[in-house]
Amino acid sequence: MAQNSARKALILEFLRYAVVGGVAFLVDFGTFALFRELAFGGSDGRAAIIVSTAAGFVLGLAVNYILSMLVVFRTEKQQKQGRNARAVLIFFAVGLVGLLLTELLQYLGEKVFLVSSLGESFDALVRGYGKYAVKLVVAAIVLVWNYVGRKIFVFKES
Repeated sequence: MAQNSARKALILEFLRYAVVGGVAFLVDFGTFALFRELAFGGSDGRAAIIVSTAAGFVLGLAVNYILSMLVVFRTEKQQKQGRNARAVLIFFAVGLVGLLLTELLQYLGEKVFLVSSLGESFDALVRGYGKYAVKLVVAAIVLVWNYVGRKIFVFKES
């Protein structure tokens, strides 16, 4: 019975994290799109991909931390674990690994997967909406990494 209750609590915690991740993703995605379209004029160059992805991820990470502390990791023990300097550094280190995964997967998704699988005839799709489809897939992958990494390294149950 206690194991069932613990499993239910973990599932509910992950669902809260998914909602928080969704809000953080909207900030991330909006920043990514604004940088790509406004700052880089829609460019698909390497600098546009890297800078836009990083800018979105950093703002999304800040939102994720704040909301995670308010909504996800709510127990007294988790609050204490998440507010010391070491935990904040680890939280952001997990985010940094997530950023590296995001950068790598976004670049590979745009430059390797979309172009090689769809061919040159779909180049307009890659320049148009393909980069945003890749961003959605990458965000889902990194969401799982971020939750698991933070749960293990910052908010561990001991």
